[in-house]
Amino acid sequence: MMSSFRKALKSKQKNHHERSQPGARKHMGLLEKKKDYKLRADDYHKKQNTLSALRKKAMEKNPDEFYFNMINSKLQDGVHTINKPKEEDEVTEEQKNMMRTQDIKYVEMKRVAEAKKIERLKGELHLLDADSKQKNKHTFFVDSKKEVQTFNLATHLNTAPELIDRVYNRPTLHTLESEHIMGAVQPGALKKMARQRKHQYKILAQRIDREKKMFVISQKIQTRKDLQDKNKKVKVKKETANAAAIYKFKPKRKR
Repeated sequence: MMSSFRKALKSKQKNHHERSQPGARKHMGLLEKKKDYKLRADDYHKKQNTLSALRKKAMEKNPDEFYFNMINSKLQDGVHTINKPKEEDEVTEEQKNMMRTQDIKYVEMKRVAEAKKIERLKGELHLLDADSKQKNKHTFFVDSKKEVQTFNLATHLNTAPELIDRVYNRPTLHTLESEHIMGAVQPGALKKMARQRKHQYKILAQRIDREKKMFVISQKIQTRKDLQDKNKKVKVKKETANAAAIYKFKPKRKR
């Protein structure tokens, strides 16, 4: 009986709405409701609290405080940007294109192929007269100062004076007299061989440089894959054009 009475009483109730803007004030826009006022008031108090906190921080700030962002950053279009030296770009355009289009397995395969070609070229050339090779030093000992003054390197090595500057294929006089010389002996042929050898060294230097670039790209791709791990990490060294970034990961216990 009570439930029926409650339902009948509820059906006759009217929905009460907040009044709208009076006709004489319609030119002032919509009448602000309580929920609108609450949002506006909360926003106002939030801004006031932020300003108070900033004032307090500014009053308590040490005037001698210094940090490097004061001189390494600038305000550009209302946004703080960090100044980066042009010579220390993190990633070159070639590395960006390679990392975007190629997989680490492909880059590593190309790097290994370059390394094998480098070893083969080194085996063929033996780095006999490369400019970057460290010069050999050979010390000869004599018994007196007089022998030092009259010391003749060609006589001591028993070879021709023209072959003294060569670090390879320097036969003795006995070998030159008794055996047939194999290979080019004409000045023109020797110059041609020297040019070919110089060209081979140039190719070797290019391949070494290419192998180093492949290694850096491979390291950067692997670093980006490792960063997908959600484990906590700290950057130890930032990324440069010649090296990948170094991160220290928090040890994770395996269960």
